[in-house]
Amino acid sequence: MSPKQMLTTLVLPLSMSLMNAPGAAKAAAGDTHKTHKTHKTQKGKASYYGAKFAGKKMASGEPMNPRSNVAASKTLPLGTKAKVTNLKTGKSAEVVIKDRGPYVDGRIIDVSPKTAEKLDLKKDGTAPVAMQPLHVPKRADGAKPEAGRPSSSK
Repeated sequence: MSPKQMLTTLVLPLSMSLMNAPGAAKAAAGDTHKTHKTHKTQKGKASYYGAKFAGKKMASGEPMNPRSNVAASKTLPLGTKAKVTNLKTGKSAEVVIKDRGPYVDGRIIDVSPKTAEKLDLKKDGTAPVAMQPLHVPKRADGAKPEAGRPSSSK
């Protein structure tokens, strides 16, 4: 058996079995983001945008307004409305996901300074929170919203 025939004999069956593996269709379609069950409550730490982010462009294309109720999440689709509850104080606030982040281990959401005041997390800078999605926008093409990608609006 030639090396080419040997390679074909070994690689073809292996590649066929991999294509039938769970998640192979998504990977083949270019969707390699880890998705989160978008309607599930997540627990972790919240932090807030520093002053240097005021006016900076967010993933949604809008400038970050420190007096708004915007927030950043790595897992929830842009446009998602969520309730964030400080697990130490019980205080909560509604936010709209308009940006990506935070990019610090253990943190699940960055909130605006205004929201940080409502949640009593400005003094310490972070707080343990529960993030509960209230409304996840539907994509225009009818597919389920994907984490880490904006919802398309045609």
